[in-house]
Amino acid sequence: MKPNIHPEYKEAAVKCASCGTVYNMKSTRGNMTVDICSACHPFFTGTERMIDAAGRVDRFKKKYKLK
Repeated sequence: MKPNIHPEYKEAAVKCASCGTVYNMKSTRGNMTVDICSACHPFFTGTERMIDAAGRVDRFKKKYKLK
């Protein structure tokens, strides 16, 4: 490898915005925040959370004047 052309590889904390879990790893970017992680994502946990689906349906019906 050529010297002095590679970014610095340092400790970084990655924090989940949904559940607050913090993962310590190494990165060239530094500290990061992710929207969802494997600790709270329904695909990995096997649980399902209800998101405001009723509000979305109501807005769609109102927008297109459906009953």
